[in-house]
Amino acid sequence: MQKPIHLMAKPSGPSCNLNCEYCFYLEKHSILKNKKQYRMSDEVLEAYIRKIAEYNRIPELTYAWQGGEPALSGLDFYKKAIKLQEKYSEGRRILNSFQTNGTLLNKDWCDFFHQYGFLVGLSLDGPENINDYYRKDIKGLGTYNKILSSLKLMQQSKVEFNVLSCVNNVSSKHPLEVYRFLKNNGVRFIQFIPIVERQPDEQDKKLGLSLSAPPKLKRTSNQNLTSWSVKPTEYGNFLSVIFDEWIRNDVGSVFIMNFEWALCGFMGMEPTACQHRKVCGDALILEHNGDIYSCDHFMYPEYRLGNILNDSLDKIVLSKKQIEFGCSKNINLPVKCKKCEFLSLCNGGCIKHRFIDTSSTSYPHNYLCDGYKDFYRHSKPYFTLLGQIIRKGYPPQRVMEFAKRNFIPKLY
Repeated sequence: MQKPIHLMAKPSGPSCNLNCEYCFYLEKHSILKNKKQYRMSDEVLEAYIRKIAEYNRIPELTYAWQGGEPALSGLDFYKKAIKLQEKYSEGRRILNSFQTNGTLLNKDWCDFFHQYGFLVGLSLDGPENINDYYRKDIKGLGTYNKILSSLKLMQQSKVEFNVLSCVNNVSSKHPLEVYRFLKNNGVRFIQFIPIVERQPDEQDKKLGLSLSAPPKLKRTSNQNLTSWSVKPTEYGNFLSVIFDEWIRNDVGSVFIMNFEWALCGFMGMEPTACQHRKVCGDALILEHNGDIYSCDHFMYPEYRLGNILNDSLDKIVLSKKQIEFGCSKNINLPVKCKKCEFLSLCNGGCIKHRFIDTSSTSYPHNYLCDGYKDFYRHSKPYFTLLGQIIRKGYPPQRVMEFAKRNFIPKLY
């Protein structure tokens, strides 16, 4: 049985009603060579729904919607998608995820999400002073009030949602302020996303790009970071400080994806996140015009794999080009990573962030490496204990009893 794929659709392309300074996708207008708003056609939409159902012969079918801002496509677009999913699902369960900046949501949207069981990812970086530092609309105004209003509206409509919180050079300095703000506003599922972007080099500028394209792993790469990028040690400290509060007070009530990935590694399982797996390549993206690319962070001409209207998913997913892309993560693993005690937790991290050269005889390693290691060293004792508690069949919450006393019992 072939491995299922995750194909994330961008029905409105890079179009967005915000102008977040650190966004890596707005510049894709230059690659698509169109300054107008983008809209996925009915033909592309139906091909997406049908081909995912045909390729993924599993009991549950997952469709993911992102942007830009996917709400720009309008509610009627997603009602049409639901009808097509019902048409092609053959009775299988349908799951939809929807990542949004939240500023366009209203009660109709929230009722729709609740009715059809959408899992909504809401972008929110923290309290107003932190969120609005970079997350501004096209007029340069803050977005906090609209986002928080949408958060409350989703809670009232009983929408399943999580918060995607970007960790940049500003928010990284306020870990507890960010975490307690989210927790106090009833957020129970959180993912902390490190913001790492580089200044464009001359080749990038020729393409009209405002940020650097992903590194070529066999050559020295541009290391000129943008001003908003998080520093590795500050990212590690951000996670560690939040971990200390979570492990003592919130296990079982707040779920942080970054911690779940680490726990998998400490328990000897492969982390579920693509950036921390040995091999990636099964999380592709579908642009509004039907073009399919290797990854959300690799939406550049050389990573275009085909078009959903003209090519079968088998041809695209199993192509030599995509297989080599996914395997390059492990094949091009730097020597430093191979000798690292935390290799099984990190697996070198996302190849987009591998641009730090340490030796002419090795591949570049991950920019966030020192931050990851600081966090893994800091959290290892209690993650190890939590893994033992889970394996023995005890409630995970029991780890808090020991963490509050700074005590590590032996449960072997």
